[in-house]
Amino acid sequence: MTHSDVGLEPVKRALEKSELEAILASGIFDRAPNLEHLLTYVCSKYFAGATNEIKEYSIAVDALGRPPDFDQKRDSIVRVEAHRLRKRLRDYYEAEGASHSIRIEIPPGQYAPRFVAQQVAPPAPADAAAAAELSDAALPEPMPEVVEAAPPVVLARRLGRHRSLFIGIALAILLSTSAAAIYYAGPGVSARQPGAPVRVAGVTASGKDQVLLLAGLESGQYADRSGRVWESDRYFQGGSVFDSGDRPILGTREPRLFQTRREGDFSYDIPLAPGVYELRLYFAETLYGENNAAGGGETTRMFDIFINGVRAVHSLDVIGEVGATAADIRAFKDIVPAADGKLHLRFEKDTNPAFVNAIEITPGNFGKLRPVRIVSRDHAYTDSQGRTWQPDRYVQGGQLVVRTQPVATAGDAELFHGERFGNLRYVIPVPPGRYGVTLYFSEAWFGPGTPAGGGVGSRTFDILTNGLLLRRAYDIFKEAGGNHRAVSFTSHGLEPDAQGKLEISLHPVRNYACVNAIELVDESSSDAPQS
Repeated sequence: MTHSDVGLEPVKRALEKSELEAILASGIFDRAPNLEHLLTYVCSKYFAGATNEIKEYSIAVDALGRPPDFDQKRDSIVRVEAHRLRKRLRDYYEAEGASHSIRIEIPPGQYAPRFVAQQVAPPAPADAAAAAELSDAALPEPMPEVVEAAPPVVLARRLGRHRSLFIGIALAILLSTSAAAIYYAGPGVSARQPGAPVRVAGVTASGKDQVLLLAGLESGQYADRSGRVWESDRYFQGGSVFDSGDRPILGTREPRLFQTRREGDFSYDIPLAPGVYELRLYFAETLYGENNAAGGGETTRMFDIFINGVRAVHSLDVIGEVGATAADIRAFKDIVPAADGKLHLRFEKDTNPAFVNAIEITPGNFGKLRPVRIVSRDHAYTDSQGRTWQPDRYVQGGQLVVRTQPVATAGDAELFHGERFGNLRYVIPVPPGRYGVTLYFSEAWFGPGTPAGGGVGSRTFDILTNGLLLRRAYDIFKEAGGNHRAVSFTSHGLEPDAQGKLEISLHPVRNYACVNAIELVDESSSDAPQS
């Protein structure tokens, strides 16, 4: 690689990342999250210069949620999804992406991506006029600051019809010269002297597209029920480490996520790749509260949380929200790294030192929380549409049981082979907004040919969200027209409570309630935020 090639490499990489962000923002993966996870994963390895790490096993475990004992000889999920991704990319570039100056390809028989430059025609007169509109004089004064702080996906949306022109001009310069470096500092492209620093807003060489941290864990890792690996504590400044050992934590099937913590006045500066993210912060109060060492209760420990310098939560009181020694999770959407390529989190004391147990940062979509899908099983499940259903979580009460009988359904029968029964309460953390919830059922215990016999009226229960009755005396057998038949119940326009929780309760009326799967979909507007 020549000296000038080194200077141009960051610009080439920025254009490639912009193309990836454009695809992710296009909506072609809205109903295919597995394909989005696969593309994001292989591209992140490419950008990190680690294409040698793109293996079938690593894709299955790290991108598609398969457990660590994944056996590629028995499970063809990666090959199937890669084939689907190649077709989805071809369809995209034959339609919406036909005019793009860069195309992403996954060659057959490989998983590492290729970014292929297309021929760039010189600007036509009309395009030249549009190019003139990108000058400092033509754009509003705040535009340089917007570009400086915005990740590529925001920039692509805000440049609108100028986006492909900008990329085309930059790519044309990049391909036609080896003697200049490109410096993008707002609305325009200018050449610099060879060897001069190259800077592209929002690009961070060390940034990650997913971060799972166990605060206070000084070494080692932890693999949760979904097969995701949580790393030891890092990127922090200040605070002290505490470990509550094997202390039981109410309201979670992953107590390990809540048993270590960072406490005090402290902050995190987490490097992230450009993009949009969801953030979840995990808390469990094991010091204060009834039956805990320091005693106290509501208001004993309250603290503030800041995200990129903006106070996101005022006077968080974990005991006030969920009680002592219980799992509490706060969820946030539309999270983007700051101009320096980092997400800045700060925790400040109010009545007693702040704390956090775990930090989860995952790729997101503008304006909408990614769907939350839960199946009543111990392990994640990928359905025939490539959607991943997380193992049973956010639940209080009841027991899991495996159902092996065939289920008559137009969808995935596997969704109904796990069941949770009892007096059930799911508390799902979500940001403010409106949500649709679908509950999936199949009656396997009551009805002809079952151990308990009976039929209509044998099992009934009330369905509530945040205390609001949605359906009284719901009868699975009656609604489905028999046992071993799939049925679902959907409610729209549901809002979380003031603590950011959407609580789904199934209260027994006659015999225990039960559920096979839950799907929560954000019904808020997906418009990108305005500058």
